[in-house]
Amino acid sequence: MAIAGSGLVAALAATVCMTGCANLGYYWQSASGHLKVMSAARPVDDWIADKEAPERLKARLALSQRIRTFAVQELKLPDNPSYRRYADLQRNAVVWNVVAAPAYSMTLRQWCFPVTGCVGYKGYFDEAQARAEADKARAEGLEAAVYPVPAYSTLGWMNWAGGDPLLNTFINYPEGELARIIFHELAHQVVYAKNDTMFNESFATAVERLGGARWLETQAQAPARQDYLQYDGRRTEFRKLTLATRKRLESIYESTQGDERERQKKAAMDEFRQQYAKLRDSWGGDPARFRGYDHWVERANNAAFGTQAAYDELVPGLEALFAREGRDWTRFYDAAKSLAALGKDQRHARLKTPQ
Repeated sequence: MAIAGSGLVAALAATVCMTGCANLGYYWQSASGHLKVMSAARPVDDWIADKEAPERLKARLALSQRIRTFAVQELKLPDNPSYRRYADLQRNAVVWNVVAAPAYSMTLRQWCFPVTGCVGYKGYFDEAQARAEADKARAEGLEAAVYPVPAYSTLGWMNWAGGDPLLNTFINYPEGELARIIFHELAHQVVYAKNDTMFNESFATAVERLGGARWLETQAQAPARQDYLQYDGRRTEFRKLTLATRKRLESIYESTQGDERERQKKAAMDEFRQQYAKLRDSWGGDPARFRGYDHWVERANNAAFGTQAAYDELVPGLEALFAREGRDWTRFYDAAKSLAALGKDQRHARLKTPQ
């Protein structure tokens, strides 16, 4: 997953806190963490010319620049300094996001920040601090989850300082997934609706899916397409399972009360984990490749399901909008900007109503 917002908060923290902040410690960790990421980055060309840099890394960086050019020329995404530098953070995530939701709802708790507005997550550059925040939410009676984030967008605000960098946290992803994550993060620089995580993430996900398919179709070699077909096939099957469970839980929360609601919730979660075990067995291959799915299922709760909804709930409506705009990227972006100018409820209603 790629999340926008926490990086923007970090980038602005130094200025918004000059007159005092209610949570100065949080803004300080955000600002200092983001600055460390920026300072670790250097131009891709420098890495490629570095005799000590691994050849595999050089090849991946060269690929990333072809993807970056494709994003501008074919998908009409911003042509700016973002993703033209690379940083090795020596860790497997750039930030860790905290999400929380009530025991019988998948509506995510909102955290509000200057400029970005309210979002359904809170990002930390330190995993221990993220887990401490999750523990605070649990102490309030909420279900909470912490998940690693491989990339975030500063929404273009940091292009003057070199832009968002490529990172070791995702540079070795399969070719199709590397393309998708770059397209996703650049899409956040095109359209952003304040206080609407679901629209923002669904829009970026629609761009990554449509753009990623186009990249694989026109630019990738057969082995890369085949590798990604298997990779994405597993993800699609997993999302179908989680969507069905999400809908079942929503129905339980709306139609039952008390002990019966808790009993049915537990039964739904038990069945979800049983179905996942069968699905995982059907995939075969090295079990280590599914560790990320295993961890997600092990920790699955309302917060985890609510976060997933933010990434896919409005995607079908946005993909339909792309088709209605003649599959023209510029027209699609203009239409999405028009949606972003509407009120949240009206925006969601339009995307959920068949046209």
